[in-house]
Amino acid sequence: MLYYYIKSLHLIFVITWFAGLFYIVRLFVYQIEAFDKPSPDKEILSHQFKIMTKRLWYIITWPSMILATGFATWLMVLRPDFLLDSWMQVKLVFVVLLIAYHIKCHLIFKDLQNDKVSYSSNFMRIFNEGATLILFSVVFLVILKNAFNWIYGTVGIVLFAILLMLGFRMYKRIREGKK
Repeated sequence: MLYYYIKSLHLIFVITWFAGLFYIVRLFVYQIEAFDKPSPDKEILSHQFKIMTKRLWYIITWPSMILATGFATWLMVLRPDFLLDSWMQVKLVFVVLLIAYHIKCHLIFKDLQNDKVSYSSNFMRIFNEGATLILFSVVFLVILKNAFNWIYGTVGIVLFAILLMLGFRMYKRIREGKK
């Protein structure tokens, strides 16, 4: 029974971790775009976005990542045989990618807190899809486990990424057409 409580907590914190990652990058887009605004809008918006990102990052996203990985580790202690399953090994690769994505977000967060803009808002919109791709991959992998056909799965994720990029380009053209 303990296993299911720990698994539930793991899932809850995975969800809040992803929510934080999705929203933080969206806030990065707005924060970067605020740098192009005239005064006093630039200063007002920049100040507000710094507060919002700091609270989101340190109150929700970081704690969620720590708790999600902590409960995942506890699950592995309770069921170490899962580490022998190929689907779990692949899932752990995606978890490492997600942690790398999280760390990259942290570096971007620190730069923006110091008024250093290293990326465009368009780059951030594309970057935001990194977490989406990882989420789709992990969910399908965990749900389908050994029934997962790797060839179709890989092709599906690549096609999904292409659709995201096409959608991004279409959205950008619509947005630029309204200016």
